[in-house]
Amino acid sequence: MTGTNNEIVQTLKKAYETKEPIDFIRKHYNLDEQAAYKIQNQFVTEKCERTNETIAGFKISMTSPDTQAYANTDEPAYGTFIEGNLIHSNESVLLNSLFDPLVEPELVFVLTGDLTAGASEEEIISKSKIAAGLEIPDSRYKDWFPNFTLEDLLCDNGAAGLAVISNTVETPSFEQLDSINMELFHNGEKIGEGSSSNVLENPASAVAWLSKKMSGHGKTLKKGMIISSGTFIPPLRVEEGTYHAVYTGIGEVSVTFNR
Repeated sequence: MTGTNNEIVQTLKKAYETKEPIDFIRKHYNLDEQAAYKIQNQFVTEKCERTNETIAGFKISMTSPDTQAYANTDEPAYGTFIEGNLIHSNESVLLNSLFDPLVEPELVFVLTGDLTAGASEEEIISKSKIAAGLEIPDSRYKDWFPNFTLEDLLCDNGAAGLAVISNTVETPSFEQLDSINMELFHNGEKIGEGSSSNVLENPASAVAWLSKKMSGHGKTLKKGMIISSGTFIPPLRVEEGTYHAVYTGIGEVSVTFNR
C-alpha cells in the first residue's frame, strides 16, 4: 500500500504545483477511510517539510446530516491546516490562487492549552478562546462539489483551503454555544443565516468528536492550534467580492475575493 500512497500523494502534489485539477482518486484507486486518512497525513507531512511550515490546526467537515449526505457518511471528517492556510479577517484573496472554492461560516476555536485525548466539551471550553471565522474549502479535483466521496475528500486533506479568522473572545458556556446566530452577507446583501445548533448540535461537540477521532489516529490537539468547527449553513460557491459574517455575541469576520 505504501507504493499506492506515494503515487496518490505525488498526484496531489502535482495538482497543487501546476494548478491543474485532477480526477477523483476513486477513479483509479480503491481506498477505505483508514487508508485515505493515512494519505492525508503523508501529504501534509511532506508539504510541511517542503515549505518549512508546521501544522496550525484542523478543520471539521460534514457536521450536519445535510452535509454528511454529500459523502454518504454518518459522521464528520477532518482535514489539516498548515500555517499558510490561515489568514486574518479583512484580507484579500486572488481567486486564481485557488481551484474551486466554497465559503462556510464557522466558529473557530483557538486552544489555550493542550487537550487530553478524547477531551470533553467542558475541557475544550476551559482550554480555548473562540473567534468568528469563514472557512474556504477548496479541492484539487475536477468538478468536485458535491460529487466527491468520503475517501476522495480525505485524501485531498479534507478540501482544506483557507481559514479566515477574526479576533478571539472568551469561549461561551456550552449552553450558550448551541444558540449562536450567524448572518452571512455578500457585497452587503444578506445571502444566508444559520445557527450553531446546526454544527453537530453544538460546536464544542464537534471539537470533542475531533479530539476523539484523532486519539484513534495517535494524535492530540495542542496549545495554539486552531479548529474550524463546522459550517452553520450549506456551503456556497465563492464569487468575486466581499463576504462578511456576523455572529451574535462573538464578533464579525470578512474576506474579499478579487480576480
